[in-house]
Amino acid sequence: MRRIDAIEPFRVMQLLERGRELEATGRTIIHMEIGEPDFPTPAPVIRAAHHALDELGQFYTPSTGLPALQQALADWYAREYGVRVDAGRILVTPGTSGAFSMLYAVLLEAGESVLLPDPGYPCQRNFVRLAGGEPVNAPVGPESGYHLSAGHLQRHWREGMRAAVVINPGNPTGTLVDEDQLTALARACRERGCTLISDEIYHGLTYGAKPPTALAFDDEAIVVNGFSKRWAMTGWRVGWVVVPERLVDACRRVMQNIFIAAPTLSQHAALAALEADAEVEAMRRAYDERRRFLLEALPPLGFDIVVEPRGAFYIYANVARLTDDSRAFCWRMLEEAGVAVTPGEDFGAHRAAEHVRFSYATGLEALQEGVRRIAAWLGRP
Repeated sequence: MRRIDAIEPFRVMQLLERGRELEATGRTIIHMEIGEPDFPTPAPVIRAAHHALDELGQFYTPSTGLPALQQALADWYAREYGVRVDAGRILVTPGTSGAFSMLYAVLLEAGESVLLPDPGYPCQRNFVRLAGGEPVNAPVGPESGYHLSAGHLQRHWREGMRAAVVINPGNPTGTLVDEDQLTALARACRERGCTLISDEIYHGLTYGAKPPTALAFDDEAIVVNGFSKRWAMTGWRVGWVVVPERLVDACRRVMQNIFIAAPTLSQHAALAALEADAEVEAMRRAYDERRRFLLEALPPLGFDIVVEPRGAFYIYANVARLTDDSRAFCWRMLEEAGVAVTPGEDFGAHRAAEHVRFSYATGLEALQEGVRRIAAWLGRP
């Protein structure tokens, strides 16, 4: 099989596109499928971008990022987590997708592997494949909070496994990994000579808990983060990755070749985002209100939520009481009820037909209307 033939489609985008087609015919669709903040980018960030566009040159920055942004991120780690990180280890990338593409190019030789949770963020599998590697999908469930554990690493270990990935909070589950569980996984990775990669893109969007960065207990871990979710900057395409000192030069060389540098204007805007605490907190409170509404409204309709989501803007629900085919269920719900929800197959194979993901990155009134439509479609009072 050619490598490109193994690249899977991002199915949630197919649902989104079909929803847009239905809207073009005059129908109103409730979008609970896409994981994109519905809030505008905070005003201070927009003002900073206007200033940069008017006053500053938009030339290439160094490949590893605007030095002022690297230092600002180092200061942010000290302020946010109490962790000291050398600014030179913080590499600014075109979104977290750019970070992962670069990382796997550095870490993997052909045929080497990465341990991933199933269910998990679907693009991870394809990032690994594009680097010539092999994704190893470990089935995870409620017993581990839908996250990898040291036990998963032991059961799925093979020669040539170079990394294990934790998404905390999780996508599609919105769950947090237990700190002791993450510490044990980091220890197991060190013992076996593979690297823990912690995807922390949803840090800051948590409810009743504040997870530590993996750097707090494993300085050799690789941490990926970005501005898309917490700061509502998806289209700006700016993220970052913290790597061990031994990987900085290799990462720099790959970055110089595959994308030269992250967008200069976006990097200047990101400097202001790091100071937009009030705007971020307002968004977080709104997400929490939506989360609490769905946690109460969905179970009576037959959507079982086994582990409470305490981060991101997702709910991963078991639909075994409603269907044995979540793909067909979601497509029928879109066509017949006008509500778009993502089937479990987008996130892996493990019990995928029993699960769907709800995104609450849309307004509370839209969520309320979506629940009303689903209830009517299911014939529930």
